[in-house]
Amino acid sequence: MKNFAKLLHLVSFLVFLPILASCEKRELYIVYLGDHDGSKTHQEIEDTHHRHLLSVKQNEQGGSHIMYSYKNSVNGFAAVLTAEEAKLLSEKDEVVFVAEDKPNMFSLRTTRSWEFMGLEGGSIWPESRSFNDEGLGPVPKSWKGICQAGISFNSSHCNRKIVGARYYLKAYEYFHDKLNNSFDFQSPRDSFGHGTHTASIAAGRKVENVSDIGEFARGTATGGAPLARLAVYKVCWPLIDRIKNKKSGTDCVQADILAAMDDAIGDGVDVMSISLGLDDPVNHTRDTIVIGALHAIKKNIVVSCSAGNSGPAGGSAGNLAPWVISVAASTIDRIISSPVVLGNGIKIEGESGTPYKLEKKMYPLVYAGDVVEPHLFTNSSAGLCLPGFLSPEKTKGKIVVCMTNFHDAIRPFNKSQEVKRAGGVGMILANSPDLGDTNLYTNSYNLPSTSVGANGATTILNYIKSSNNSVAQIEPAMTVLGIKPAPSMANWSSTGPNPIDEDILKPDIAAPGAYILGAWEKQNNAGLGYMKYMMASGTSMAAPHVAGLAALVKAVHPTWSSAAIRSALMTTATLTNNLGKPIITASGEVANPFHFGSGHVRPTKAADPGLIYDASFTDYLLYLCSIGDQKVVPSFHCPKVPPSVHDLNHPSLAISHLRGTKIVKRTVTNVGGRKSVYRASVRAPRGISVKLSPNILYFNRVGEKQSFTITIKAKRSLRARNSTTGGYSFGSYTWKDGIHVVRSPIAVSQTGYPFVRNTTPVKNLPRGVGDKEVQRG
Repeated sequence: MKNFAKLLHLVSFLVFLPILASCEKRELYIVYLGDHDGSKTHQEIEDTHHRHLLSVKQNEQGGSHIMYSYKNSVNGFAAVLTAEEAKLLSEKDEVVFVAEDKPNMFSLRTTRSWEFMGLEGGSIWPESRSFNDEGLGPVPKSWKGICQAGISFNSSHCNRKIVGARYYLKAYEYFHDKLNNSFDFQSPRDSFGHGTHTASIAAGRKVENVSDIGEFARGTATGGAPLARLAVYKVCWPLIDRIKNKKSGTDCVQADILAAMDDAIGDGVDVMSISLGLDDPVNHTRDTIVIGALHAIKKNIVVSCSAGNSGPAGGSAGNLAPWVISVAASTIDRIISSPVVLGNGIKIEGESGTPYKLEKKMYPLVYAGDVVEPHLFTNSSAGLCLPGFLSPEKTKGKIVVCMTNFHDAIRPFNKSQEVKRAGGVGMILANSPDLGDTNLYTNSYNLPSTSVGANGATTILNYIKSSNNSVAQIEPAMTVLGIKPAPSMANWSSTGPNPIDEDILKPDIAAPGAYILGAWEKQNNAGLGYMKYMMASGTSMAAPHVAGLAALVKAVHPTWSSAAIRSALMTTATLTNNLGKPIITASGEVANPFHFGSGHVRPTKAADPGLIYDASFTDYLLYLCSIGDQKVVPSFHCPKVPPSVHDLNHPSLAISHLRGTKIVKRTVTNVGGRKSVYRASVRAPRGISVKLSPNILYFNRVGEKQSFTITIKAKRSLRARNSTTGGYSFGSYTWKDGIHVVRSPIAVSQTGYPFVRNTTPVKNLPRGVGDKEVQRG
């Protein structure tokens, strides 16, 4: 492969703590001026930024100063300003906007996964075998990046695989004081594992005979694009509980993120994989990742982002701009099985990730709520195995059933710690109904434990209630492949509709994100040794799957635009699982485009999509005109009558609050055979009429474009069935030529049925997910 794609991965570390609000009169602001026309040198750009700052400084001795000067593609700077200085800057004609930066706005969102999808073979820890450069040729001359030295990281840690590495912490240190080097490396080195893991998923080399702790998921680890070059940009840093003197959170500050993205564009990356996002969505012009991604698109850089881990409630998806690929998370066909056998002979499927085993005999089985300390209230929280709740007298020698629910803030490992403290011999982590029967917690614990779904939990609890001598056994954990059905959607994966613009369908696509094995470097908390590879979950793991695949498509089609690659991924996605039936959610319902966008990614199809929906940088600027964000690029002048939002040449179609009839336009480009005939088929949303005109497209050459219209008409009013769909119904339209199947999803709502957006943060997710559960145990 001669065209080695260079992947950007924003290295991220997951840790936890509330942030101390600043009492300074000066605050950090991002001053955005648009883009560059290429006529000025970097020094001239920096001088311009300084002149802007000096023009509003209240006095020459004031503390206002520039922290970052964005000068590669983004035009702007980050500066410490007074509120009055920020106001004066915002009133200048050249300034698009001035936004106060704040801490704690962004959160972090293999072996079997690539094989499961039909593609075999296919911040970091530089010594990891996943990043060796054996057999790779010289670094491409087009690469302009650097290998930034720092603590425990020097230029020798870059090689022909890791071609660049940088770190950014000026804005972090503004909010959190100087980095304590005992908690993290002031360098591109990964002190936690999250960045190493996600980078290995996207572009890790093939490494044979690796496994998670306990020999689970043993096999050959590989990234999607193992021959791709890798550049890392570290922007997330630990929060410290200064009272307990330990890591207790993470923060990724906008000014640092934008600096990393701007440098990555200047360095010459081809693909960005970004496994973080805003907890609360904001308009496109106020979202650092969206702004940085827009400038990346100008350079035809593909940007793959995690959709978020706040599902399953509607309107929880993040990274929402149409020029960003927003990736949802799904399961694969591998589990670490550890069943529970009850005294009445019933066996209940469970999952675990711990090698600790019970002796082969039955043990007394109790519900946590029945063995709490006598002085504690026995309310709904009694069964959660909260710290200090269990009575050693009642717990000793028993297997304890600990409940967990969607809003549970206690990590599964901490529940096992409580059981062990109280003298229990094992734990069954039982899902409440809101978590369903899939996406169980494959954790390593500090005693024999397993996780069961909601139905299994009900069976176990009923058995305990019906027996005066309930007993059970937890069978040893073992890897099981070929699980059916798979994939299914992870219950924590964020869903649509798009809370910023309902007329752009989000997420865009789904990829494996549940219990993915990848490179890692960390001591195991359960006393099981040092981990070089481990399983982790989250849309953080799904986004690099798509990034790796985008790099492969880019290598095959180096002249394709980022929109063309996104289209190829989306229109070739599948809606079926390994049983040939529709993909389902964790609750067992048929998944819809709000769960997986266009469907589940298919690596074997994306390189030959037949037709693509292309879009240019100008098309996205016109889209911004349509939604009223005209000033994102000041040099671009919006037409007096901007095009309809729905006419953006996107591979999916969403229409909110439909009244009567809507006609939209699409254009496809032939990238398949020279002469081909495509015929349209439609699966109309419930209560909606959909017609394509023309419904046959004739192509005589590769690169030829053909346009068509889609007429959407409401046939009857629909009542909202639940808060997730919010009155939406779903369908699709497909072009076929006998070889290629080019499918686009449709989501339509009629007036008067608003969705209910999730506003409650998820605090208890499978290991590797959200803001609590990245680490093993």
